[in-house]
Amino acid sequence: MSVIKKFRITKIKKQKPLISLKKISLSFNKKHIVLDNISLDISKGQVIGLLGPNGAGKSSLMNIITGLVKPNSGEIFINNQDISQYPIYERSKKFKISLVPQIGGFFSDLSTEDNLNAVGEIQIKNSKERKSKIEQLISKFELDVVRKIEAKFLSGGMKRRLVISMSLLGDPEILLMDEPLAALDPQTIQMLQNIIVTLQTEYNLTIIITDHQARDLLAVCDKAIILSNSKVVAEGTPNQLINNKDATKYYFGENFKFK
Repeated sequence: MSVIKKFRITKIKKQKPLISLKKISLSFNKKHIVLDNISLDISKGQVIGLLGPNGAGKSSLMNIITGLVKPNSGEIFINNQDISQYPIYERSKKFKISLVPQIGGFFSDLSTEDNLNAVGEIQIKNSKERKSKIEQLISKFELDVVRKIEAKFLSGGMKRRLVISMSLLGDPEILLMDEPLAALDPQTIQMLQNIIVTLQTEYNLTIIITDHQARDLLAVCDKAIILSNSKVVAEGTPNQLINNKDATKYYFGENFKFK
């Protein structure tokens, strides 16, 4: 297994968390509890993984941060400011939040270039700046060869590259990625792992990723959080989690190996 991440940011001293979730709870129909009193702190510049079985609340937690889902109780802070009452668009613009969804995230009948232009027209008003930014992203993510191809005809890996590049048009500070490694071949997964590390190091992004590809996700994370039965059951660096009894009990199982 090649080394994807050569360093891990585990603690940032004397710095307030960029994102703080305080006592977040979510339930449906008052019976199905999705999240139960979740509190988390995430520092600027970290890559954080969210792991857990199906229905553990990983995607719901991300949707709460973006504003797609409103929790029953709890508060969300970014840069020490409560964002709970901000609608989706204002959260995205004011607090520089961007989402890479698990499925879709692009216009199927538009070309790669037109997808970038469609989002760019909303994000960047100056036409020269917009064109320059789009060209930079096309070059950065090696999309020139599919510039004129409709998105629906792209490979899975190319679609992921396109959606990630679209998510960067607004110069986000926080990037949420919902299962970006799902249903991809090993080479494409490694390509995306390298992109994630590049986003952290070159763009100084704070990244939260959820995925069921636990080994591949841990390879790029500074820290990971394991959700089970609506609660956080373990958190720490990949090496810490491998030796965590609760992580083994509730998610990894006895035979899981990180490397």
